[in-house]
Amino acid sequence: MPTTPATATIDSPIDRPAPHPGYRCCTRCIMDTTVPGIQFDSSGECNFCALHDKMERDNPLGAAGEAYVQEAADDMKRLGRGKKYDCVLGVSGGRDSSFTLWYCVVKLGLRPLAVHFNDGFGNPVAGENMVKACRKLGVELRTITSDWRESKDLKIAFLKASTPDIEEGTDVGIATALYGVAAKEGVQRIIIGQSFRTEGIAPLSWNFLDGKYLKAVHRQFGTVPLRKWSPTDPGFNLDLKEMFYYAVVRGIRTVTLLYHVPYVRADVDQLLERELDWVNPGAHYFDDLYQSVIYYLNRVKFGIDRRLFNYSALVRSGQMTRATALAKCQHVNAIEDEKVINLCIKRLGLTREEFEQIVNAPVKTFRDYPNNYSLIRLLRWPIKVASKLRLLPESAYDKYFNCGT
Repeated sequence: MPTTPATATIDSPIDRPAPHPGYRCCTRCIMDTTVPGIQFDSSGECNFCALHDKMERDNPLGAAGEAYVQEAADDMKRLGRGKKYDCVLGVSGGRDSSFTLWYCVVKLGLRPLAVHFNDGFGNPVAGENMVKACRKLGVELRTITSDWRESKDLKIAFLKASTPDIEEGTDVGIATALYGVAAKEGVQRIIIGQSFRTEGIAPLSWNFLDGKYLKAVHRQFGTVPLRKWSPTDPGFNLDLKEMFYYAVVRGIRTVTLLYHVPYVRADVDQLLERELDWVNPGAHYFDDLYQSVIYYLNRVKFGIDRRLFNYSALVRSGQMTRATALAKCQHVNAIEDEKVINLCIKRLGLTREEFEQIVNAPVKTFRDYPNNYSLIRLLRWPIKVASKLRLLPESAYDKYFNCGT
């Protein structure tokens, strides 16, 4: 795999089709009618802006944010008393998780166990970032390496499924790695370096996370049996019963620390370079080389530009102007590196011809496969309560009920 960041030119214009009849774009952010389930109010603002404002009210910064962070840190230290670690913290070597690691150690005095999920597509630059950061901060780094046969099989299965949820296996694998390590070490708090102010929340039909859905797609298109679940070695198993075990039986909760910290992405790079000798992997999310394939397929096959919800979050939080966001989306994302795409295809054991057949296959969504969505809808209020109590990630309720259709 390459050791250099993405090299695709951002000056390459996107050949966009003419806007469809009834096309609209939010007057505040850049979310538009390419997003299923988008709605607009009388002023032209979209429902994703309304969700952002709700999350701002629920997760204020300033004195209230500082108080929440201190209370959360005190809680983790109390639960970690007499143990080797206060918490488990997911790391990738990218900007967000590197800053979160630094903040937890330097600002909060926590003793995290850094956990990285390796599915065979990590960017070497990001890998070096993790090692350097953990060494400088005196933090143990534990890498959970997936069974390559399972990981590869799941990636190919979701390509053949022809849905936008191309990274489903890795998303589930990251979650199970964190829960599995927390269960093994007797740790009750998992810290995730994600912020709605800089990333937003992906529309539901663009990224549907569901263990039953994963297994249904794998049953239809996979060839390698997935190993069975155990609490400390969960593999790719994360259905409702496993979530109940981790959240209720073991009392493991996730803490989205950056929801409560004034995190300005443009200001973080210099801090990380100075404090951790951090190197930018080349583009946001490019700690995972497979993102080249994801962004390419989303654009050419599904007509999806994932930057819409990322840039819109930055626009709403004042970290990017709307004009800049619109201008950037007129060009191919730098993460779409043709050399990296070809390397990823080769790593999966596919020919370019086989890959193009996948590109040209009819488009589907998660609704074309067995899934838990109907059950999740029935459990609306328990999920809302669990999210409020942070038995589930804070954004879980909004993800399934307020992010489109």
